[in-house]
Amino acid sequence: MRVLIWLITIFAMAVGLAMLTDRDWGNAYFLVPHWHVQMSVKLFVVLLFIGFVVTHLLARLVQNAVALPNVIGQWRDRRRRQRADRALREALLAFHEGRYVQSLKSAERAYAASDHPATAVLLAARSAHALRDEPRYRTWMERLASGEKKAQVARLMTEAELAIDSRNFEEAAEKLEILRRDGYRHIAALRLSLRVALALRRWEDALKLIRQLRKHKALTEEQAQPLLRRANTESLREAMDDGKALVRVWEAIPAQEREDRQLVADAVPLLARSGNGRLARRTLERLLDDEWDSGLARLYAYCAEAGTGLAKGEEWLREHKSDPGLLFALGRLCADAGLWGKAESYYAASLGQKPEIDTHLALARLFDRVERPADAQRHYRAAAEMAAA
Repeated sequence: MRVLIWLITIFAMAVGLAMLTDRDWGNAYFLVPHWHVQMSVKLFVVLLFIGFVVTHLLARLVQNAVALPNVIGQWRDRRRRQRADRALREALLAFHEGRYVQSLKSAERAYAASDHPATAVLLAARSAHALRDEPRYRTWMERLASGEKKAQVARLMTEAELAIDSRNFEEAAEKLEILRRDGYRHIAALRLSLRVALALRRWEDALKLIRQLRKHKALTEEQAQPLLRRANTESLREAMDDGKALVRVWEAIPAQEREDRQLVADAVPLLARSGNGRLARRTLERLLDDEWDSGLARLYAYCAEAGTGLAKGEEWLREHKSDPGLLFALGRLCADAGLWGKAESYYAASLGQKPEIDTHLALARLFDRVERPADAQRHYRAAAEMAAA
């Protein structure tokens, strides 16, 4: 269709031109001093058209000649940027291949040729750090520090990450604190901050970061649970010398996190040593009512009072008659209440189900109280033999 249109147009132009040239348009006269020029109007029109074309071509030629230096400069800039991009790609590929020397060389070339060298500087710094070349790493990071402002967040993140890699956690904390003050709290920064908090044993900060990351789906429940358990347990351990502080730490643990049975198992002995074992009684009872656990039942002895604890324990005993942990807990509660005979029978029943060092020691101390030294020595020996084994 397009070919047909062009053919019709060409034929129409040819017909029109033939019609125009078929008529006599007369002559054109030009009078200049000492010259008299005469020509047909048709020739004049042709010469005028040719003159216009030649003038236009000459003007374009002059324009291109004047613009030639700029064109050459743009071509050189384009070639330089192409070389920079190629060098940067080579550096990135070499870095991920583990060829850090080659990556550093390519990054240096990209830095020299690029108009925006921040990426090349970061890559060169990482390569130098991977080579454990600390002076060159610092040199490259200083170049970035004095460079474009929009690259400063990337610089601080890189410095923090590489400081953690070198186990220089204090330096990493400084860089991350600058980011935090500037309002940068994205997921990557939070993850780095968590690693620093755990390494520096800043348990309160670690707990906040773990909960934030879990809220943003950056940590799954399976990933967050052991971290929360460790941070909560260590917080309790650090507060052991201050009873009030220990109570505050335990009460600050959300109910959801207290559902972690291992956390409760770790926390009860710490609370019991400071005389605050009763704080965990309700939690322990709820967990045991939901799902029986002999290890938790054994710890019930350290967080229950003799009266209410014995009543609850004997209620459980109807369903778990042969549980060694529950029998030990009942024996300890009876001993605390001064019920020596019942305590001895519970301890003996627990040993019959599963011999444990602390059960032998508890029975030995009971016999010391009731002045049965021979029986006490027998259980001390049994405990020592088990410990040695």
